Amino acid sequence: MLNRLFKIFPKDIGIDLGTANTLVYVKGRGIVINEPSVVAINQKTGQVLAIGSEAKKMVGRTPAHIVAERPLVAGVISDFDVTEQMLRYLIDKVHKQTFIVFPRPRVVIGIPSGVTEVEKRAVEDAARNAGAVEVYLIEEPMAAAIGIRLPVNEACGNMVVDVGGGTCEVAVISLGGIVASRSLRIAGDKFNQDIVRFARDEYKLFIGEKTAEDIKIAIGSIHPAEENLTHKMRGRDLVTGLPREVEINSHEIRRALFPSINILVNAIKMTIEETPPELVADIMQRGIYIVGGGSLLRGFYRLVAEETQMPTHLVDDPLTAVVRGTGVVLEDIDSLKQVLVSTQYEEVPR
Repeated sequence: MLNRLFKIFPKDIGIDLGTANTLVYVKGRGIVINEPSVVAINQKTGQVLAIGSEAKKMVGRTPAHIVAERPLVAGVISDFDVTEQMLRYLIDKVHKQTFIVFPRPRVVIGIPSGVTEVEKRAVEDAARNAGAVEVYLIEEPMAAAIGIRLPVNEACGNMVVDVGGGTCEVAVISLGGIVASRSLRIAGDKFNQDIVRFARDEYKLFIGEKTAEDIKIAIGSIHPAEENLTHKMRGRDLVTGLPREVEINSHEIRRALFPSINILVNAIKMTIEETPPELVADIMQRGIYIVGGGSLLRGFYRLVAEETQMPTHLVDDPLTAVVRGTGVVLEDIDSLKQVLVSTQYEEVPR
């Protein structure tokens, strides 16, 4: 009976440790957690009070001894201790849902392709300290490609653009490896900052990043052919110091986002320029696949298609592509080990 229960509730876990959202996949059960990457901690006791949506509600509303923060910035760990607490909380939460005491789990974690050896080590150490017996790292564009079922192990070109919260990953994949890539710390968070700056410069209105994110989701657009929508923008007047409301439209948001979007598009073009011609021919036939939360910005995939002159596909459920990829790896980790990031670090001489 116990063996049957272990089969129903496997212990292996895949994690998309994102700047904006963290998703958890459990082998045999699918995606069980999809929450904002925000942690509220009682600094007196070290106890995790909330994670995800509940913690996000606490931002700016807590007493001094309770801190609600995002432990990852631009896709990498900015607060090791808080990240460790968050991972431990996630692993414990998954196991509590099964009502069974499991041995320590194997964990596959998606990381940006441009991180340093130190940053990789930090992720691995945080996961081990949180309770993982084995930790496997996989680059996010590779995980996304696997998650949308691209033939990454075949001798053909697959191009993925992953626009997340903290980073944008551009990669060309063939034979289980990344042939050409770019990792930019320009993505959803930078778009929010662009809107905050636009409101300040154009309207002399101070707004928070949460308000900017709401505007981006409601009317954000980067292609002229998209419908021109309007939205109420509320904030503090920088001249009078009093609350003020103005109406903003999609065309204005497009102007605000243009510099950042232009950098992303140029990065995609440069990656294509560095790709061997045989793989470029494959991509011209197969197309570019767009994933990540930032890909939902209206007109993004259309703009990429026009600028690159290649077919471009916005995949189904782009937010979960990376964590679905970690799940596929968990299902057959032995045959997919070649796509994982090496965790054999060189010792620094003293």
